[in-house]
Amino acid sequence: MSLLYDRPRIDERRTEAEFIPCYPIPILYEQSTLEIAFGARRNLLEIWPATSYRAGIDSFRILRRQIVLVNSPEHVRYVVVTRHDNFERKSPQMRRALEALLGDGLFISDGETWKKRRPLVADIVHKRRLPEFGQTMEDAALAVAAEWAQLPAGAEIELTEEMGRLTAAIISRAVFGNNIAREAAQQVIDGFSAYQRHTDSFNLGYFLGADEGWPAFGGRRRRRAIAMVHGVVENVINAHLAGKGDAGSMVDLLIRRNQKSGGEPLDVAALRNEAATIFMAGHETTATTLSWAWYLLANAAWVRQSVHDEIATVCGDRAPTLADLPQLRWCRAVIQETLRLYPPVPLLPRQAREADRIGHIDVEKSALVMIAPWLLHRSPDLWNKPNHFLPERFLSGARIDPFAYIPFAVGPRICPGMNFGLDEATLCLAILSQRFEVLPREGYKVEPVCRLTLRPKGGLPARVVARGPRHGI
Repeated sequence: MSLLYDRPRIDERRTEAEFIPCYPIPILYEQSTLEIAFGARRNLLEIWPATSYRAGIDSFRILRRQIVLVNSPEHVRYVVVTRHDNFERKSPQMRRALEALLGDGLFISDGETWKKRRPLVADIVHKRRLPEFGQTMEDAALAVAAEWAQLPAGAEIELTEEMGRLTAAIISRAVFGNNIAREAAQQVIDGFSAYQRHTDSFNLGYFLGADEGWPAFGGRRRRRAIAMVHGVVENVINAHLAGKGDAGSMVDLLIRRNQKSGGEPLDVAALRNEAATIFMAGHETTATTLSWAWYLLANAAWVRQSVHDEIATVCGDRAPTLADLPQLRWCRAVIQETLRLYPPVPLLPRQAREADRIGHIDVEKSALVMIAPWLLHRSPDLWNKPNHFLPERFLSGARIDPFAYIPFAVGPRICPGMNFGLDEATLCLAILSQRFEVLPREGYKVEPVCRLTLRPKGGLPARVVARGPRHGI
């Protein structure tokens, strides 16, 4: 099988500076079911053998459940496009893990609920509306830059929290038309972090034969985490309904689009579920992407210099704006390569509604069909130097198969906020990179871990260093 991407020629002076970022070493032996279960509860990235990274399709069993691993573009296309109706449904463990937090929100809904709400949500986050939110993104990033400029020399920040507050401020203003208080943003960050820690990502009941899995009851700490997130979301929704929101906010548009469509009015619960889904998707995924991008840039001097030179050429001393993004190609490529190496949602499991056949594999009814961006993006059959950080691969002009690069999923269920998230991450990276270098704590072991989303284990402590007087605030 030929590579979908042929690496462009790179200045030979830089070849010794190539960077292979952290990743779990693939398993080299056959694991028992018990090892898989415990491994999945600890980190969903650690359970994959080296053979799973190869392009192709495979089938195996965990207890009573057939697992079909789909790891080639043509078979991904079959699952998510050709036979979308049969493989639309998210896996029971994903639905059970998230339903307490997101209810019947778009990310985990299916059937008629998904069909009715998808056009509404897709419309309000469509790329043509991005210019309306550009100033919000710029203001939030500049506010973080101003805070960083006031830090004492040598002070350390926790990057995932910093980026979480930044993206929470942006998505709150865009979704609800309200500026979210720092304390409220921190409450969402802490709540979702706690929710991930206390949510079981391996639903034993499903693998024992319960096609809908077992309910995820959780405990007191998980319920408290849900209450923390819901409390913030409901407060801003209620404020909006009380007339304190922005008439052009996403929630306002969601209500008006639903009214125009002639559909049943969205009650507060449905509104909260969709708002929470947009909020969590827009906040969590972009925050983790930016955190990983800083880690990658800190370890790739040639990329960092290219980013700085590009910003200086395009923007001079003024702050980058949304209008500059078409010219900030290196900044965009850094985000795209970050999403390849560390896709925020690295596993996209589906449940077969009916028996099917994918390639040469007979798929049983209710089988778990696993599409894993984490594996697909690191397949040596599909990518040259798949574990290297090489943003140049997105600058080469080479066409990358859209079913081999799927950080936002693909097909009818592709993330409707894809363009919003890409532009937000690129712009925030450009604004902050113009003024600062971000240096992870020396000697700190960075480790990717996934339970629901892909994060640096234990966070990412770092220092921010101003780049010089001409880049001051």
